[in-house]
Amino acid sequence: MLAILRLVNISKSYENKARVFSAKVRKVEAVKSVSFSIKQGETLGLVGESGCGKSTLSKLIVKLLQPDSGDIFFKNINITQLKEKKFRSLRRKIQIVFQDPYASLSPRLKVKEIIAEPLSAFNYEKQYILKRIQEIITQVGLNSGHLEAFPHQLSGGQRQRVGIARALTSFPELVILDEPVSSLDLSTQAQILNLLVSLQNIYKLTYLFISHDLSVVRCMSDRVAVMYRGTIVEQAEASQIYEWPVHPYTKKLLLSKCWLRTAQK
Repeated sequence: MLAILRLVNISKSYENKARVFSAKVRKVEAVKSVSFSIKQGETLGLVGESGCGKSTLSKLIVKLLQPDSGDIFFKNINITQLKEKKFRSLRRKIQIVFQDPYASLSPRLKVKEIIAEPLSAFNYEKQYILKRIQEIITQVGLNSGHLEAFPHQLSGGQRQRVGIARALTSFPELVILDEPVSSLDLSTQAQILNLLVSLQNIYKLTYLFISHDLSVVRCMSDRVAVMYRGTIVEQAEASQIYEWPVHPYTKKLLLSKCWLRTAQK
């Protein structure tokens, strides 16, 4: 099956001051020679502790950041070399849902305006945009009454549904889910995860599902990649990762108190 997304030796570093008031600059490697691929229609879970480079990687894929080295291919097109103007036509096909549904939604825009954002850069007729907004708002479990609301008038779960609707408005093929339920309570998490599975079936979506929560990754993913200090230390089918982990860090994650506590709930 075609690999819709392929990363080849992607690296990204930052420069930070070693100490406050210090002139010395320290180089921090957030992502180090990362390679993986995602087949069309599957869900790859990317798991690791906070600060391991997961979110940096997601921003590299959608070109919010530029890698220091390496290549990213979307449907065999090397998007790392594309200028913004040429990438714009592909932007509709690669969307992202962020961790914090409140911070990622403009407080000054109504829900209908937020959902329409991915279509605003293209010459769609107004009637088409309105029809698409009405269609997607229903599919994410909200109703037309929510379209006139502002983000602060919605619950956390409702705001994340709006974020998902915005990501799907342009009929993407690849959706990056960057910790999409980590800020929600357990009951709302389950609802959003079920919604994501349903929408994947409707739209034949490919997901990159990023999370620190092993139980969430397990229920969502076909394959799992484990990230540690900027590198991928293990990749395998989800069942193999959880039943026969190979890398010591993967074993540590599975044996962590966080995992045991989650598994017991």
